Amino acid sequence: MNLSLDARAGLALALLAVLTVGLLLAWRWFERDPGAVVQRVEAGWLRRFAAARFARGGYLGLHLTIGLLVSLAGLALFASVTEDVVEHERLTQFDVTLLHWMQAHATPLGRAVFSWISDSGSFPAMAGLALAGCVLLAARRRWIVLTGWAAAFGGGGLLDGLLKLAIRRPRPPTLAGSLMHSWSFPSGHAMGSLVGYGMLAYLLVTLWVHRRGAQVAILAGAAVLIVAIGISRLYLGVHYFSDVVGGYAAGALWLSTCVSGLEVARRWKDVKRVRP
Repeated sequence: MNLSLDARAGLALALLAVLTVGLLLAWRWFERDPGAVVQRVEAGWLRRFAAARFARGGYLGLHLTIGLLVSLAGLALFASVTEDVVEHERLTQFDVTLLHWMQAHATPLGRAVFSWISDSGSFPAMAGLALAGCVLLAARRRWIVLTGWAAAFGGGGLLDGLLKLAIRRPRPPTLAGSLMHSWSFPSGHAMGSLVGYGMLAYLLVTLWVHRRGAQVAILAGAAVLIVAIGISRLYLGVHYFSDVVGGYAAGALWLSTCVSGLEVARRWKDVKRVRP
């Protein structure tokens, strides 16, 4: 059954909307009556502790609120970009203009440098990072974190593939080689690098690095690398600008969902460990 372009775009937005709604329901679940949720599972002492931990002004409530806002922003941005791509509106005209400008000013040295940067966001690089993280977390018996780490990488790759199949945007016509047979929107490098290096930065600053200066350096370094990978895809002519923006939007939504879910699981485990 062949779907129209509008129908495929609607399917892609529905996939992301499901993630946002799930995060919204989780936030409402805790925010509405956190004490009652825990009371159904544990004794009264745990209810009081959980109510304090899950209170609206508490850390987890604030974290879920921020996660929800990031997810909604990511969904809104992805919807806007997808609409422009499907309807061939002004953004797609900018795509072509920027693509031609990049190609006209590209140099052999620039291509070599950006190829190396692009490789740091490739599937082999992300798979290696995911595997290394799984081995390290398993060795330290951090099973909850390991589950969240694996879900971020595995789910992100699956989501990227589903979105590409739903939109089916051809690659830039200037591209030569095997990539011409793969879909362009959203950029898998942009989405994968944001999820992968974003998760790495999150784990480093929350689990192992406690100095504020080092935490800021890690977050800034991850942000610079993620942006550089997106720029490299434009410089090499393998993606349009809207592909990269769409990849970042979908990646932000998935990353915020995974981080929020991981925070809930970690705090829930802490609650169950508490004794009177």
